[in-house]
Amino acid sequence: MKTFDYNDFIFSSRYRLRRHIFFWTQHIIFWTLFMTFLELLNGGSIDIPHIAPRISLFQNLVRNFIWLPADILYGYSIAYTIVPAFLLKGKYVQFALAAVPWIMAGLLINYFFRIYIYIPTQEALNFYPIARGGWQMNSYLILAFTAANITILRLFKYWLKKQQEWLLAEKEKLTVELQLLKAQVHPHFLFNTLNNIYSFSLENSSKTPGLILKLSSLLSYILYDCNKDEVRLEKEIEIMKNYVDLEKERYGNTLDISWTVAGEVKDKFIAPLLLLPFLENAFKHGVSNQLEKPWLSLEIVTNENVVKCKMINSKNPLNAEKKKGIGIQNAIKRLEIIYPGKHELKITDEGIFFVVSLMVNLNRNGINSDGHLLKV
Repeated sequence: MKTFDYNDFIFSSRYRLRRHIFFWTQHIIFWTLFMTFLELLNGGSIDIPHIAPRISLFQNLVRNFIWLPADILYGYSIAYTIVPAFLLKGKYVQFALAAVPWIMAGLLINYFFRIYIYIPTQEALNFYPIARGGWQMNSYLILAFTAANITILRLFKYWLKKQQEWLLAEKEKLTVELQLLKAQVHPHFLFNTLNNIYSFSLENSSKTPGLILKLSSLLSYILYDCNKDEVRLEKEIEIMKNYVDLEKERYGNTLDISWTVAGEVKDKFIAPLLLLPFLENAFKHGVSNQLEKPWLSLEIVTNENVVKCKMINSKNPLNAEKKKGIGIQNAIKRLEIIYPGKHELKITDEGIFFVVSLMVNLNRNGINSDGHLLKV
């Protein structure tokens, strides 16, 4: 069985008839109860106070049914003609000018409907007492009030629809932006990795096939896994290890790497290629410029739904380059889009080494009771 969808009921055309029936049913029930309540307070008819007998609940119900065509005609005339033609298009002067004849038309509808339909029908049903006058302002006020309610609901539905369209447009914009950022990450990462393999191929190194195999694994990850919104955290860490292995082959014994993974990484998911750019940046802008023995320390800790990555790498103190690489810029932008308010990133230059500290709440809704990001 298909469950009830609130949005479908409001916006879907297949529920249009049901929406209108629901509204007018509520309308009749409200005015029937309201008029009966006034009868009890006044001790008699609301049309002719203090005249017995009182109008019963059933009579008020029938009266509201009789008056329903006038309410529908007058309410829909403004909500589905004047409002969309002028008000929703920002033509406020034209709307004000059109409202004047609409008010006059309401007075005429109220008069002729009472004289030729409302009163004769009550007489045929032997409903008494009956207000004979055609210009009954109380019925016109109810008529206008009903039309105002329909108009407000129409405007509110229009506003909700515009909000949904805006949110959808924003979501599509973010999706396109993320796709572009990923497209920038992939070539940048591959460019550096292929350069490493190319240097070994020039030397006819026996390690080249193994490096190509690792690159193949990386390409598979990029082509298939990275098309998803999230990947397993252990897969992202595995790819980072492959990248480190590729770099270690290039640097040989001159590179000192400390690698630590603590906590449970299984059954946790993260946006793909979110951690790798920071590792790549550590090699490109830090380790590769090191004159003496370069080193890198990487620590990944998980606790519940929070992952903390701390990366420290040596650098050449004479290298005054301050500009962040495109990989880091894209990673920062993706963090802002995917994990807004649910991540903390600090990148500091300590002179002889760089420190990157990243904390990400993998649960998009994981916030402490005090409103802050869960800490590791």
